[in-house]
Amino acid sequence: MKWNRQTVTTVAIVFATIAFTSFVLRFAMDHDGETITIFGDDPTPSAVETLPVDDVQSGDTDPESGLPWVLEEELPVEGQATLALIDQGGPFPFPGKDGSRFGNFEGLLPDHAGGYYAEYTVLTPGSSDRGARRIIAGDGGEFYWTEDHYASFERIARRIS
Repeated sequence: MKWNRQTVTTVAIVFATIAFTSFVLRFAMDHDGETITIFGDDPTPSAVETLPVDDVQSGDTDPESGLPWVLEEELPVEGQATLALIDQGGPFPFPGKDGSRFGNFEGLLPDHAGGYYAEYTVLTPGSSDRGARRIIAGDGGEFYWTEDHYASFERIARRIS
């Protein structure tokens, strides 16, 4: 096949159309890839009121998830910073990954429909990549901490200020 001016133009238009459509879909779709967000009405975890957990202590068991609680102030400073970024809606250190769908394939978190959970990177000092630490946010306003890349979780108790 000979690439004449018309063929090159057609290929360029098709490529530009695909790129533009991908761009629009990425920014128009909710983090679960299923729900269309119109005019910023996305009910992200940062928009959900923090659950009252003033009587919880680290190590107590969360009756909803069966997981141990960890107090927000006991997280590493990088974890606390990630929670603050979630609250303000970013910007995140890994925009292509942070806020993306967490599938709960390990089955360690309470079972919910796909797209319920989103994951966020917690920076690890000295790591040259994303590291193993994450915060998982549920659409109901709950947050989970893992420092071993989903092998175990603790539910984060956030104090209402």
